[in-house]
Amino acid sequence: MGLSLGHLLVVLIVVLLLFGAAKVPQIMSDLAKGVKAFKEGMKEDDKTNTKVD
Repeated sequence: MGLSLGHLLVVLIVVLLLFGAAKVPQIMSDLAKGVKAFKEGMKEDDKTNTKVD
């Protein structure tokens, strides 16, 4: 159940219509910051949950 290039283009067009071209870079920036924060949180969680034997 993969997305083809056609599906991705349709999704992109719908996003552009809903949010406008000016908002898309801001949304992507916020999404990237969220992913980065999530990854950092996972690294911190791994450090606190490792057992030292």
